[in-house]
Amino acid sequence: MKPSSSSAAPAPTAPGEPAEGALSSRAGLFNGIAAYSMWGLVPLFWPLLMPSGAGEILAHRMVWSLVVVGVVLLVLRRWSWAGELIRQPKRLALVTVAAAVITVNWGLYIWSVNNNHVVEASLGYFINPLVTIAMGVLLLKERLRPAQWAAVGTGLAAVLVLAFGYGQPPWISLVLAFSFATYGLVKKKVNLGGVESLAAETAIQFLPALGFLLWLGARGESTFGTEGGGHAVLLALTGVVTAVPLVCFGAAAIRVPLSTLGLLQYLAPVFQFALGVLYFKEAMPPERWAGFGLVWLALTLLTWDALRTARTNRARAAELAAQLPQAQAQAPATAPLAASASASVEEAPGPEIVAAAEDPAPRP
Repeated sequence: MKPSSSSAAPAPTAPGEPAEGALSSRAGLFNGIAAYSMWGLVPLFWPLLMPSGAGEILAHRMVWSLVVVGVVLLVLRRWSWAGELIRQPKRLALVTVAAAVITVNWGLYIWSVNNNHVVEASLGYFINPLVTIAMGVLLLKERLRPAQWAAVGTGLAAVLVLAFGYGQPPWISLVLAFSFATYGLVKKKVNLGGVESLAAETAIQFLPALGFLLWLGARGESTFGTEGGGHAVLLALTGVVTAVPLVCFGAAAIRVPLSTLGLLQYLAPVFQFALGVLYFKEAMPPERWAGFGLVWLALTLLTWDALRTARTNRARAAELAAQLPQAQAQAPATAPLAASASASVEEAPGPEIVAAAEDPAPRP
């Protein structure tokens, strides 16, 4: 911007402000990388809990997650939302739906990892942005740009190729992707913060999960305490494994742009895929490589289109800002409207990145 012709000198800037802003951005980026890296490396944790079955691990995750987020909320003194939620039956019903959907997602993911389907599970989170967009078209009647249509079409072709390679549809990937996309859609309507949402959902899950664990104990089938103290501690740590990445995500979300979080989200399935191939030594025949290649091509198209849209929006914002002084001189009453229009497009990163990044949903 050109310097103002006004004779008044600009207000001095505090010497520490730029450094503090840069430090905050770096801290946000670090927290974002940490959150998605932990979500990506979580397949290393679930096998440690064997011989517990997926159902028992899932139940412990629900119970101990409520304990951990309860402590976090107690420290932060953030309880006012609970009373408001209880007084709103429709929102409470949506939270119940979200809890049911994420139960399916969590349970299937744990089962997949402990039954040598890490690569197929990672595919579910690769295609999740594509499924989110498809659901936006089908359920919300959203309009797509040509590049988005191309990405969705490429993703569908990838599913067909993988179905041919597997001899059946990649049902693990599809259930994980659709359950997580549904969960994100419901959470957008509930409009609760990440930690608060997890607390509400695990509060709903708590009694059924605790009842299941007591039932296992009564039948003599519980592994909690029967496999040693270390195993019991690991089962209790499922709450920490669930909550800590979410806290890091929350710290990142307020410090870095949504477009950055939208790109960081791919760290999780990349790590999962790498673990499946390199650590768990899962087979990758040529047709599976071809299917994954098509998925990565679709995500490349999606990301390119989102970043291009963000640049266009920033250019529009700059153009409006340049026109603002003239608009103020000609019609002062329109200045607030022009300023609002400029702010509305300044940082828009594109709907698919927003959909994927703005919802701090508990990952697998």
